[in-house]
Amino acid sequence: MFNLFKSLINGTAFPRIADLERAYLNASASRFDLERRQREVENGLFRRSSFDV
Repeated sequence: MFNLFKSLINGTAFPRIADLERAYLNASASRFDLERRQREVENGLFRRSSFDV
């Protein structure tokens, strides 16, 4: 239980958006897939608010 609070305070309980974006880009299968994924990230795939429609 102490480790949970410690990770929440340190900010390591949830992955950062930059880490999620990097992992998404690293999972690309080809150069074309990477370019498509880069455009999606640039357009805010991971940075959209849940309130945007």
